Amino acid sequence: MALLYEKESYDIRGACFEIYKKFFCNQKEKVYQNSLIDDLQLKGYKVEKEKRVKIYHNNKVVGVYVIDLVVNSQIMIELKSKPQLTEHDIKQFWYYLKCTDYKLGFLINFGSANGVEIKRKIYETAREK
Repeated sequence: MALLYEKESYDIRGACFEIYKKFFCNQKEKVYQNSLIDDLQLKGYKVEKEKRVKIYHNNKVVGVYVIDLVVNSQIMIELKSKPQLTEHDIKQFWYYLKCTDYKLGFLINFGSANGVEIKRKIYETAREK
């Protein structure tokens, strides 16, 4: 069975590891965000920054999520730069994925001294059937 968006996933992870090697855990989230955008665009990906996504309930807009990055209109990426991910960070990411139409999401934390943390989730496990 093939990995969903295998090449894209490989390139995203590789870019994150290279960025972490260069900056370690000492930068603000925007530095990592801009670096990741640059690296992915150099690889030929279309990257949208801080994309606003409407959230609906009973066919009415009830809120808006602002997603850090969207790659090729298919993959959402949420970025953090903190010593460790919290339960709140993970739940927020989970709900962003669950309430949008993206099939794949990455939660990436560059702030840990132990290395970049990458959580990859597929939509089937987040969204109700």
